[in-house]
Amino acid sequence: MPDRNTQMLRVGDANIPMLGCGTWPMRDERCAEIVAEALRVGFRHIDTAQGYRNETEVGEGLRSSGVQRAEVWITTKVRPQMIGDGDLQRSLEESLKRLEVDVLDLTLIHWPNPAVPVAETMRALSDAKRRGLTRHIGVSNFTIALLDEAVAASPEPLVTNQIEYHPYLDQRRLLAAIRRHKLAVMAYCPLALGRVADDPVLTAIGKAHGKTPAQVALRWLLDQGDVIAIPKTSHFERLSENFAVFDFKLTAVETQKISGLARPDARLVNEPGWVARWD
Repeated sequence: MPDRNTQMLRVGDANIPMLGCGTWPMRDERCAEIVAEALRVGFRHIDTAQGYRNETEVGEGLRSSGVQRAEVWITTKVRPQMIGDGDLQRSLEESLKRLEVDVLDLTLIHWPNPAVPVAETMRALSDAKRRGLTRHIGVSNFTIALLDEAVAASPEPLVTNQIEYHPYLDQRRLLAAIRRHKLAVMAYCPLALGRVADDPVLTAIGKAHGKTPAQVALRWLLDQGDVIAIPKTSHFERLSENFAVFDFKLTAVETQKISGLARPDARLVNEPGWVARWD
């Protein structure tokens, strides 16, 4: 897979583009247009989910982009209502039909479901991989305890835990657990739903590099070495901005300042009922 001026993260036998294009909550024609333009700009990682209800449009964007399927990493996520054995595999077959692709590059469990044992879910997810529905597997929104359980129970190796992660959210404990298992960190909401744009610390650092606050926030994530960032935008002009983060580096002092922005009340996504208590 050519890097197109991006960077790749190797996890086991997976080689994952470290910068992806998020698609939540886009739907309909706009989603297809954004995906197509993102791929033309240079993105080679598209993140979707069954729960986003936009897999069809993501597939349309891929086909209209002119970029070959073999060059694009597609991640989708299984709805928590469908993570039981049998349901999971059938749901992935439906995802493939909506996307109009033969195989997924990465399939994640979108949220843990307290009603379905983790061991059952991991068996089903591993079975989906062995059937050729997906090349790699992982989880999303798993706490430390659930991640430990998933890794121990999974017949096939996991490659990532996708979590909310941005400069304002202190995820040190969960990051340490993910790294202990030698998995990648996949950061959703890396721009804190746009909140980074007006941050004075990020703005000042950006000015020193001729970059925007959003670009600084993304660079801070990528500089950690094992973090995959999945920024989302519905504006065409922002796609090029989000992708132009590979031509500068933050200093140690700048990195420390950004890490100091974390605060206790910074979580933006807190789906009720699926995760009983965050770490």
